[in-house]
Amino acid sequence: MAFSTVLSVGLCCGVHPLVAQTSHSVPAVIAAADSFPTNDTRDVLIAALRFLIPRTLESHSAHDFSVWGLDGLTAIDPSITIQEDPAPQPHGASNTEKSAPEMALSVLRGQTILFQRVIPAENNIQAWAALVADALHAGWHASEAIQQNGADALLQSFFDELFNHLDPYSRYLAPSFANNDRQKRVGHDGSIGVTLENSGHNVVISAINANGPAWEAGLDIGQRILSVDGHSTRSQPAEHIQTLLEGDTGTDVALVTSGSGRNHNSVTLTRASVPPETVFLSHSGRYPVLKITSFSSETAEEMSQYLSQLLPPDDDITPHKGHSHSIPGLILDLRGDRGGVVQQAVTTAALFLDHGIAVTTHGRYPQANHIWAVQGGDMTQGAPIVILVDGQTASASEILASALADHRRAVVVGSETLGKGLTQVIGQMPNGGELFVTWSRNQAPLGWPLQGLGVMPQICTSLGGTSLDDQIKALEHGHSLMENALHTARATRAPVSVSKILSIRNQCPAALGSDNDMEIAAAVLGSPQLYSTALTAIPDENSAPLH
Repeated sequence: MAFSTVLSVGLCCGVHPLVAQTSHSVPAVIAAADSFPTNDTRDVLIAALRFLIPRTLESHSAHDFSVWGLDGLTAIDPSITIQEDPAPQPHGASNTEKSAPEMALSVLRGQTILFQRVIPAENNIQAWAALVADALHAGWHASEAIQQNGADALLQSFFDELFNHLDPYSRYLAPSFANNDRQKRVGHDGSIGVTLENSGHNVVISAINANGPAWEAGLDIGQRILSVDGHSTRSQPAEHIQTLLEGDTGTDVALVTSGSGRNHNSVTLTRASVPPETVFLSHSGRYPVLKITSFSSETAEEMSQYLSQLLPPDDDITPHKGHSHSIPGLILDLRGDRGGVVQQAVTTAALFLDHGIAVTTHGRYPQANHIWAVQGGDMTQGAPIVILVDGQTASASEILASALADHRRAVVVGSETLGKGLTQVIGQMPNGGELFVTWSRNQAPLGWPLQGLGVMPQICTSLGGTSLDDQIKALEHGHSLMENALHTARATRAPVSVSKILSIRNQCPAALGSDNDMEIAAAVLGSPQLYSTALTAIPDENSAPLH
């Protein structure tokens, strides 16, 4: 007899929920139970299992994922429990007929079984998806608490419990949340990329998204919008005019804007999906500061546009002077940047590196293994760079910081970063939801793992004022007090014990950024001695080869 197991869903006290009751609440419960979307749930589960099984960092079966997820019933209704027991034998079966014990996986409330089915093979995706969908339906039928939470909440609970067995970053987003998240990555439909405000009776542009049509058309902050598609904006709320500018992508909107003097300009713009602006320019004294708040689908392009504004045309740079750069230095502010699209971090790194590896990724799935090498040209012609980080700098922003630091292209100032060195791949589900599944570990150019360790700065600002003063004095005399910690961190190879991670990170504890970070950045850029010594505190490729 082939080995098989049985899935059962149970109800306590020997009373089936569909047995006639005197309570008037029962018909409402039954009606709600009949509305459970079993087929749609099964389709989502099929897609999810197909996506998960080959991609997770460690190998798991459809059986594993399904059983883990069924704990979502218990999470909503604690009276429902799950256990595995020997399956009941068919009537008339004798002990001599058994070649192997059958097992039953039961979802119970007390001793009463609501649902029972033979469990399929470990990775029979279709059968497991059907089994789980029917089991969830049975749990829904049995529990008023589950019904009150709703079918979407039950599916969310299934995935929450499943991902509790994996890493902290894998997750499921229900359709409404997934749509919001997509908009953060790629932008809203139908916009020209401006923010408006009222100024007296006028509507003026208060901000322009560098990724939008308005930027490309040359509209400026402070310009008045006089009319939209022939409708006057005078004395109209800015919020109302903002909605007039929105619409389907690919459609046109005609504007009349203020020009020089009494002149008016007419322009027709085509609405587009405008990714959110993620790069913002300011200055700290004589040094431009480019703050990256996250990495969306256009972050590298935004960075390139700002650099083009800051730098003169190529013809104005004299080649015979070698690394002649036109800005005295640049500050990249990554504090609070929780990451985003990995490719954008790599492409941003390519704006400052002539060539080299930005990051390597390693996972089970073939496409998860990648060497992200950059080649092209440093737009800044070697201008000194300081990167500000803090304990909330994570993921893609850690990739950018480690790439520039390991190539001795930038000095990192701040504290240890978060240490999120895992990359997620996104799977679209049939219901409009999304799965974020960790499928690779990130390795910095010098071979050390970002996960857990984070990025150790060359100048640590989280140890207090006395320590910071000592670090600066040492750099002025040509040596770094952080050098040993930096070499230890860069020499570390995966897997790394928790105790070793903590001992390394304690050399510069993670902390929130402060105004002092910006002052230190300006001081480092203003002193070639400080900059050079901090830069070379990072080991070179010969002393810390890529593994």
